[in-house]
Amino acid sequence: MELSVDEARRVAVAAQLLTADRPTDLVATVHRLTFLQLDPTAAVAPSADLVAWSRLGGTYRPEHLTRALDERRLFELGALVRPMSDVGLYLAVQPRPDSGASRWLEANDGFRRDVLARLRDAGPLQSRDIPDTAQVPWQSTGWTHQRNVTQMLEILAVRGQVAIAGRVGRQRLWDLPERVYPADVAVPTAEEAAHIRDERRLASLGIARDVTVAVPVEPITVGAAGEPATVAGVPGRWRVDPAALAVLDRAPAPRTALLSPFDRLIHDRVRAQQLFGYEYVLEMYKPADQRRWGYFALPVLHGNRLVGKLDAKADRKAGRLVVQALHEDLPLDADARDAVGREVQALADWLGLAPPG
Repeated sequence: MELSVDEARRVAVAAQLLTADRPTDLVATVHRLTFLQLDPTAAVAPSADLVAWSRLGGTYRPEHLTRALDERRLFELGALVRPMSDVGLYLAVQPRPDSGASRWLEANDGFRRDVLARLRDAGPLQSRDIPDTAQVPWQSTGWTHQRNVTQMLEILAVRGQVAIAGRVGRQRLWDLPERVYPADVAVPTAEEAAHIRDERRLASLGIARDVTVAVPVEPITVGAAGEPATVAGVPGRWRVDPAALAVLDRAPAPRTALLSPFDRLIHDRVRAQQLFGYEYVLEMYKPADQRRWGYFALPVLHGNRLVGKLDAKADRKAGRLVVQALHEDLPLDADARDAVGREVQALADWLGLAPPG
């Protein structure tokens, strides 16, 4: 099938729950999006909360996410929060036996058994409460170097041998999976799970590039899910979720939204450039004098177009949401500026801060 650029944008925006037809339930929203990404950066608000707010609006509160995790309606794995109904899809993942993590785990089997025994007897525990009995220290050029307990827990979590049971502040609590995950969880084969994950990912995106590269945290590929498609005037092959095309018939009302820099509408930078003509780089890792848009600039969606970046910061000491600039990718008329202004006011209200002066 061939879609126009406008149709492809409408499909992508609606699939990400960014039309005026807002969702009302957090867990259902996470199920549709497939996950919320946890990131400690809170220049405005933590990313998981920003993504939830941009969909649910001012009724959402961060404690709703904490409660859903505590009630085991959501679970955390690998810095991502997912619906508990999907847990079997990730317990089915089979790590490569020849990977560095697998070899390190094999060399530290006694350490692994010590960790599991400690959790069995005293869990849930923070990593600092678990003795380091590693036979072979973890080697890395990064921050994980010789952080043996944390690395063991991370590796075991991916293999379904431990689970994150909650948090104390930012610190994770670890426990045995049978105390966290449902007893009747169905675990499909690795092949079946990969196919379902691809289908779920495509449903959350609406339309995705057919050929992609590997990226950290969460793949952007959708495999053979959906149907092949082309987008008029846009290079490359695409995959589209047939169910997502229904939006072209019912035409939900568009709206304006301020997005997290980690939002999946813009996370595939090539897709954002090709479908929306939108360039974005998260500049928090750049020196201040090399930033074009700001430390934690929020992408601005207006209707079915990505129209700019909002350089904003929550100044909690002063009790104010500070806006340094609104960078316009597309010229905004008076109505668009008013819509962005209302969304900035809504963000300030949600944060409990005074709006920009």
